[in-house]
Amino acid sequence: MRMRTSGFLLAATALAVQAGAAWAGCGLCARTVVVNSQLASCFLEKYPQLAATPAAAVAVDLEDCEQERGVVAPLRGPQARPMQPSMKFFLSLDQLACLKQKLEQPGVALDPAVEIDLGACG
Repeated sequence: MRMRTSGFLLAATALAVQAGAAWAGCGLCARTVVVNSQLASCFLEKYPQLAATPAAAVAVDLEDCEQERGVVAPLRGPQARPMQPSMKFFLSLDQLACLKQKLEQPGVALDPAVEIDLGACG
């Protein structure tokens, strides 16, 4: 029984190290991204070009995306602080695909802005 437990722990440790190594390979990669519907649409338009990048990490620049002008954002409660959209960030290719998948989910609410967790993406 002790050998089986040791073997299981060894296998679990190896998997954890591999997952950590994948994340550590992109030390600059974002763990979360804040987007709204306009930035999400712009990201999805740029996705084919971004995904074709041969590097392990991709620099995403959404600063040239069309933004609403002259519209006042809805007021939030007194405890809530407004989230600023992420305009420039780095993602691994796995995170890039994961973000695309999360943005394309039916019924996802993106306005006024939403923080998307990419920590489980790889």
